[in-house]
Amino acid sequence: MIQRYYFDTSVFGGFFDPEFSKETMQIFDLVLEGEILCIYSSLCEQELILAPSRISKLVEKIPLEFKQKILVTPECLELAGHYIKHKVVGYTSLDDCIHIATATINNVDALLSWNFKHIVNSDRITGYNDVNSAYGYVKIPIKSPREIL
Repeated sequence: MIQRYYFDTSVFGGFFDPEFSKETMQIFDLVLEGEILCIYSSLCEQELILAPSRISKLVEKIPLEFKQKILVTPECLELAGHYIKHKVVGYTSLDDCIHIATATINNVDALLSWNFKHIVNSDRITGYNDVNSAYGYVKIPIKSPREIL
């Protein structure tokens, strides 16, 4: 069964980062083998526009059948605001919250990120999922690509 993983922007950047490239390339291989569906958001797309072209072009290299773009909706923004209201992270991490809320609302199998400070952090994950539960959403697994492999 294909796994539906939300890729935040750091996963695309990790492809070219010596610290994360090995595992990131393995994840992209699994995408191209049809084992993982790469789900990314309109926010991720906007963030990639600002990235170096070799990073921003990675999405284009994934065949359509192996990727899915999802939109950031008002519901996503509202849930992201709840994360900040409940002090899971500060306002400067709003975009990170939007990624998590968008992945949560779209019921992905997991969110993948290399952001260990604001996303893939056990205290933060607990906080995000406590807020999800409080507002009637499912808990979302948040993992680094290394943990998925």
